[in-house]
Amino acid sequence: MEAEHEQKIRQVLDIVTRISEDTTVPRNIRRKAQEAKNYLLDQNSDPAVRAASARMALEEVSEDPNMPVHARTQLWGALSILETIR
Repeated sequence: MEAEHEQKIRQVLDIVTRISEDTTVPRNIRRKAQEAKNYLLDQNSDPAVRAASARMALEEVSEDPNMPVHARTQLWGALSILETIR
């Protein structure tokens, strides 16, 4: 189970890294993606705690009207993956 969670976290890390490095995405959204990435990289926490923290950070900006459609789609995908980690 732990290995499965880590694999999902790596998938989400890839997504949030792409969002945080995409210059077409507004800065506040890139900042939240970076914050979520930092939560996911915290090896001192349980995977479920890391996923919940990252999910909260991403949900704050998930409905931002300034977010490009491609980034919103990626963000929703990341949130879907994070919701499976309990």
